[in-house]
Amino acid sequence: MPVVELTARFLRSADCPCGQKKIDYFDSKQKGFLVEVRNSGRRTFYQRYRDERGRERQFKIGRADMLTVEQARRKARSVFAQALLGDNPQDRRQELRAIPTLEVFVRDSYLPFVATYKRSWKTDETILRIHALPGLGKLRLDEIGTDRVVALVGQMRNKGYAGGTSNRVVVILRYLFNLAIKWKVPGVLSNPTAGVEMGSEVQRNRFLTREETQRLVSAISTDENTTAANAILLLLLTGGRRNEITHARWEHVLWDERKLHVPLSKSGKPRWISLSEAAISLLRSLPRPDDNDYIFPSPVTGRPSPSLWFPWDRIRQRAGLEDVRLHDLRHSFASFLVNGGVSLYIVQALLGHANARTTQRYAHLASDTLTQATVVVDKIVAPSFASVAQEETPQAMPR
Repeated sequence: MPVVELTARFLRSADCPCGQKKIDYFDSKQKGFLVEVRNSGRRTFYQRYRDERGRERQFKIGRADMLTVEQARRKARSVFAQALLGDNPQDRRQELRAIPTLEVFVRDSYLPFVATYKRSWKTDETILRIHALPGLGKLRLDEIGTDRVVALVGQMRNKGYAGGTSNRVVVILRYLFNLAIKWKVPGVLSNPTAGVEMGSEVQRNRFLTREETQRLVSAISTDENTTAANAILLLLLTGGRRNEITHARWEHVLWDERKLHVPLSKSGKPRWISLSEAAISLLRSLPRPDDNDYIFPSPVTGRPSPSLWFPWDRIRQRAGLEDVRLHDLRHSFASFLVNGGVSLYIVQALLGHANARTTQRYAHLASDTLTQATVVVDKIVAPSFASVAQEETPQAMPR
């Protein structure tokens, strides 16, 4: 255990004796301060101290090719002072290292947990991967403050993302950090999303007109991907959700009762989709291979298509309906019903809404239908009323 005055000049000439893996040179000026010299030539500064239980510990300060002797000595002096005051510097370093990055926490803790009960957990994964992890993923959880979340939201808005999209990111991050607090993850003492203002969301309701619907059906009938085109047509005919139709199996069709069974709907419960005559005719026209029970199997994998985006985008552009989303077919299905005089209660049942408030978005359509219905009475009463009104017009009173 040689004791020398650690200087830059000494470090340049310090060697590890032949036959040894390493040697420690202790500083004669500062207790416990040393440099470790390995036979590979690497030199590393350390500070030795005793913790609150009297055990000898060694704190790594850094490599000699990165720090000067004086820089390392100052850091060593700080470490030694911490130990004298009862704080174990090594414990603090281990605590900091135990704090996971957002990327690691999402991968190892958050997603495995939500996947056990949340059917849309893959949506969470996609949102985090696309929007949150590129900017925040490498940061440890204690490094993510409110300012970083606000900056992330600001960047998304500057890129043109809708308020609903940025809000979804904030909601997921809020839940994620609440779980980290609940699970007592090291370094997470508060939620950085607290106080972050949510963006305004504009509820977008796009309903197809009768003429637009005819154009769309025409574009569907000429599309080269017949499997996807037929699935899209059934969406329009039933108002079903995308996965309810794309994951449908032949065994789920009740031909006599004209129903399609959905074993697990968005609400987490089974439901039935009513099938019109046109929907039944469409299903009867489809091929039914013996080795595949899916109604709309992918021609490549034989499994349901994970997305109808590409065929749908091609179809809507061909129909001149670039602003129409696939989910708008469901809205249009409801609008056709309401405008036809069907009650909101029946529409709720046909759409499989668990909450009546969700169906209330179509209430204004019902109001319009009722108002238009009064025209029938106008045509009968108005002519007679006009003639009577003229006969009863009061004459000017003499003065």
